[in-house]
Amino acid sequence: MSALSVRYVGGPTSVMELGGLRLLTDPTFDGPGEYPVGSRTLAKTAGPAVAADEIGPTDAVLLSHDQHPDNLDTAGRAHLADAPLVLSTASARERLGDAVTALPTWQHVELARPGGGTLRVTAVPALHGPEGSEPLVGEVTGFVLSGDGLPTVYVSGDNASLDRVRQTAARFPAIDVALLFAGAARTPLVPDAPLTLTSADAARAAEILGARHVVPLHFEHWAHFTQDGTTLEEAFAQAGLSERLHLLKPGATFTL
Repeated sequence: MSALSVRYVGGPTSVMELGGLRLLTDPTFDGPGEYPVGSRTLAKTAGPAVAADEIGPTDAVLLSHDQHPDNLDTAGRAHLADAPLVLSTASARERLGDAVTALPTWQHVELARPGGGTLRVTAVPALHGPEGSEPLVGEVTGFVLSGDGLPTVYVSGDNASLDRVRQTAARFPAIDVALLFAGAARTPLVPDAPLTLTSADAARAAEILGARHVVPLHFEHWAHFTQDGTTLEEAFAQAGLSERLHLLKPGATFTL
């Protein structure tokens, strides 16, 4: 297998290097503060470990959704202008225009790799809350990255549904690395259920996917998260999966 590296920038943002290509997840580079979303505000408690101007060129942005500032903020939107390809939802394309390429669920694009071959990026289902919440929270997507001689990588996006994880596992039975957005986010918009994976559900998702390695994202740096790195460690330990968990400090890199 070719090496994979995942550098944790902060929040949902990471830089992946896979098959000679560089990919950026959900770009967020603004500093701490309060960010309006509709009639509510989300409070960011820490800025990124890597500034936007330190990221360097990327080959594609994997944007789970654009409608919430904790997944795409002002500096992140500016970064999209320089990205050769931004993959996201049909709703994101409607709002952001030609800067975004809509990738429907189970559809894929092939990215040419330096030296030959391709990296396939497939959109996979995600639900940003409990069943029936999409009209409130909006459309989101996840991604699976695959290719000959490459590890297969799952990027959950802001998904709270284990059923959606099962659907993905049915089509991709050999996930090597799972980037799981966790933190059990809660807001008054959907007061009775988390909008992202709980720590226990993240461990269960790892089991469902058969993921050999798990790198959590989007579990800290925002006040609406109700669980954190400590609860992730506890949940994976209870499930007997501690050796699969790679809980990175901001700025640190996981390498396969």
